[in-house]
Amino acid sequence: MDRVRTRFAPSPTGFLHIGGMRTALFSFLFARNNNGDFILRIEDTDRSRIVEGALDDIMDSLRWAGIIWDEGPDIGGPYSPYMQSERKTIYQEHAQQLVESGKAYRCYCTPERLKQLRTEHGRQGYDRYCRNLSDDEKQSRDEARDTHVIRLKIPLNDETAFRDEIRGEIVTKNEDIDDFVLLKSDGFPTYHLANVVDDHLMQINYVIRGDEWISSTPKHVLLYNAFEWTHPKFAHVPVILAKEGGKLSKRHGATMVREFINRGYLSDAFINFIALLGWSLDDKSEFFEMHELIKHFDLNKVNKASSVFSYEKLDWFNGMYIRKKSIEQLYELILPYLIKGGFIAKEDPDQDKDYILEIIPLIQERLKYLGDIENHVWFFFDKHFEVRQTDALIPKKLSKNDAVRILEETARAIEGLKVFSEEDIENCLRGLVESIGFKAGQVFMTIRVAITGSSVSPGLFETIRVLGKNRVQSRINHALSLLKSEQTS
Repeated sequence: MDRVRTRFAPSPTGFLHIGGMRTALFSFLFARNNNGDFILRIEDTDRSRIVEGALDDIMDSLRWAGIIWDEGPDIGGPYSPYMQSERKTIYQEHAQQLVESGKAYRCYCTPERLKQLRTEHGRQGYDRYCRNLSDDEKQSRDEARDTHVIRLKIPLNDETAFRDEIRGEIVTKNEDIDDFVLLKSDGFPTYHLANVVDDHLMQINYVIRGDEWISSTPKHVLLYNAFEWTHPKFAHVPVILAKEGGKLSKRHGATMVREFINRGYLSDAFINFIALLGWSLDDKSEFFEMHELIKHFDLNKVNKASSVFSYEKLDWFNGMYIRKKSIEQLYELILPYLIKGGFIAKEDPDQDKDYILEIIPLIQERLKYLGDIENHVWFFFDKHFEVRQTDALIPKKLSKNDAVRILEETARAIEGLKVFSEEDIENCLRGLVESIGFKAGQVFMTIRVAITGSSVSPGLFETIRVLGKNRVQSRINHALSLLKSEQTS
């Protein structure tokens, strides 16, 4: 068997999409599983649609995910260049070769005529008018330097078949394929010509791509046949759907890999989740490191059916990976988000390290992604603290006076603690509940809101210990002033 060579060939007409990342991942895993080569090629011939920064985004996103290429535009390789815009003459030469061999022809039809054809016949196909021009008319047109494109001459009254590695045999009637354009009037190739020429010259023998390209594959097979080349094996992976149905799009939420990176999803969690969109090892295994994905990946285990992208499932996956991190590892990961949120100073980020290391165990179980850190730590920092739910200071079925009493008794109890351990804090507050005769839930909710500003927080006793005695007392006094000011107003 020849050495396996796969490629990912994105167009820099937009930032890397989830679907593109999944295609790149499957191509990468297949190559690595077979000790082969993974190539990055950039299909940038559609110059008018190129988005500034898209190329850097594609490459940065792949690197973030651990998808590293063996040949590409940045590192070169034996088949350079890997930017299609730098291979223009190669495509022109191959298109001319097909014209000379009678497999393709020049089409001089104007855009107006093609538009009229579509209007009159309601079809996108071309009527092959220039395919039947006489030699004299062709010569006359060429001498006049008439603008033209080059089209492939589709063999009529025949079928084109290929075997898809995932879906099996696919057969298309040639009468359903028009004489499609290979080279545009500006000398740039169409996707079909550039794709086939590059895959052949770069010795790509496995093409793994999304199933939206199935309809184009018969055209590519016909091109391979016209050049008398052996076509690669094709594998079309299923489309990714939104949970609500339909292709995943912006209206469903984030779709660009960059958005997930910025929110603070972990690359290993993200890749694990993406791998399971269309592939599975068995009906029970869910967690895979990259080396395990490489070891187990098999095209025979890729599903034919579409996959559903669940943001909730991704959050769950990411949360599981966050919980696997050590306290020190998670500290390093959340540091940029703490700086961005204004919780710690960029100039001296480790000034509060010991305090943050105490906070992390309290919020680690609750984090869905790193960018969510602000929602879980804001009340630990005095300059961000405020009682956001003043009404919640008063527990259900109790009065404002009852809430004042709870906080005053709590302040005295906390003041009397000699050892500020979690165990001592719990014993102290549970004793307080018994002495004042209210329910534990009522007492603890008032205390929780007073010291965290919210009715939702990590465990009360752990939180009190981490906040420290002085900070807790200060916040209880602040809550008391809020309640008393309302009494007198």
